[in-house]
Amino acid sequence: MKIGSLEHRDAFCSHFVRTYTEFDPDTLPWPQLDADALARLKSVPFWEEVFYTERRAGAIVAAFTETITDPVLKEAVALQGLEEARHAKLIRVMIEKYGIDAAERPVEDVSDNVETRFKDFGFGECMDSFLGFGVFKIAMANEFLPKEMFAIFETLMYEETRHIVFFVNWMAYTQARKGPIARALMPLTDLRYYMRALGRLVGTARRGKEMNEGKEFSATQASVFLDDFTFRRFLEDCYSENRRRMDTFDPELLRPSFLPQLAQTALSAMRLWSFRAKPLPA
Repeated sequence: MKIGSLEHRDAFCSHFVRTYTEFDPDTLPWPQLDADALARLKSVPFWEEVFYTERRAGAIVAAFTETITDPVLKEAVALQGLEEARHAKLIRVMIEKYGIDAAERPVEDVSDNVETRFKDFGFGECMDSFLGFGVFKIAMANEFLPKEMFAIFETLMYEETRHIVFFVNWMAYTQARKGPIARALMPLTDLRYYMRALGRLVGTARRGKEMNEGKEFSATQASVFLDDFTFRRFLEDCYSENRRRMDTFDPELLRPSFLPQLAQTALSAMRLWSFRAKPLPA
């Protein structure tokens, strides 16, 4: 299948539409939490940021949908917008049900530069999802919350995985349609947007630290869920969980590759360093 062909477009759009799951956040089987589990849920420092991000995502995708003229692409992107709005509703229901202290910050106007905003959002979602896979795996392995809560969160994780697979295929498709030069420059384009996403992630961490009275904060604060947290283990979990989730998709579809490749290189370097640092036997 040639990237940029109508066959490619139909493949990634039809896959996205076909794998849609119907559910209503209000009627999900939200469990009753005991005092300890409720305290742990409330201790997670990024619910307000997640709530804001999902609401902003819904607004961006909805605005971008209105600019699309291709009916096949428009149907798929509109469906993503519906899912992003539903994610925000799910977080809202959880906040209200469990009494979580998370304010509803206003979302800025996103009606200008909508395609650039959509791309920024898409690359940011690729980064957030890759890191979020590791956080989710660590939290679930350590039974941070009851399994019923993780079953609900798994619904979100699956949809986020679908979103980033759809996005990288959409990005490759649109770049390929612009001609051979745009296609050749795709790696540099990806790098530029990932650097922008990293800058926003750092800004989020700084803003969260201020909101949490100077405590360390990031949307990927895995140490909340694991006492003996190490960066290497976190990166290993991000990499392995990303690979597990991506393996379930049609092999003809593109997958986000920049962060997994970067993580694989970093892990190889860490293992080599650890091997060399070991003292030689006497």
